[in-house]
Amino acid sequence: MGRYTGPKFRLDRREGVNLKLKGMRSRSAKHPLERPGHDTAPGVHGWRRSRGSEYGIRLREKQKVKRYYGVYDKQFMRYFRMAARLRGNTGVLLLTLLERRLDNVVHKLGFAPSRSSARQLVSHGHIYVNDRKCDRPGRLMEVGDRVTIKDNPRSQGLVRRNLEEIGSPVLQNWLTLDMTRLEGAVTALPAREDVEIPVEEHLIVEFCSQ
Repeated sequence: MGRYTGPKFRLDRREGVNLKLKGMRSRSAKHPLERPGHDTAPGVHGWRRSRGSEYGIRLREKQKVKRYYGVYDKQFMRYFRMAARLRGNTGVLLLTLLERRLDNVVHKLGFAPSRSSARQLVSHGHIYVNDRKCDRPGRLMEVGDRVTIKDNPRSQGLVRRNLEEIGSPVLQNWLTLDMTRLEGAVTALPAREDVEIPVEEHLIVEFCSQ
């Protein structure tokens, strides 16, 4: 299955959560979940948003997280297996692994308005990690890694326009940003509290363990 290319607000309506897939438009009053009468699930029977079966509830939690970070099922299961091999709470470890993805870090630094545009920045070669070009959006960042922008006017101008549109990004405790040099850094590993959507991770663990 390829990457989803349909209406992104439809995914928000399906999950009943603002997944912030549309950049600045996801933060505006135009978002369907912010408009009375438009916050139903998609489809002709969307007004009947039911609780669903036990299987369906767990599936929706997995789909919500998968769509939020923009990963395929195969990628998601690889992260789950990595988390299961580590010592600690598997659900929390899964979420923190996804938080450490390079495209998520680029987005949270304000270099891109959404994760999909951050993936495009990375795959097009605009992003450097520790002074080396990195075109893998799924690269897991480590403490001490630095994120910089390719040293050419096109790349620098693109990121500066994104920062101006977003304004001063509200950085989480595990990230730092030098606006003048367009340089970000990972100063700690992300915590469970850094995940910005409501998630019941134990349901995901139960689903993926079946």
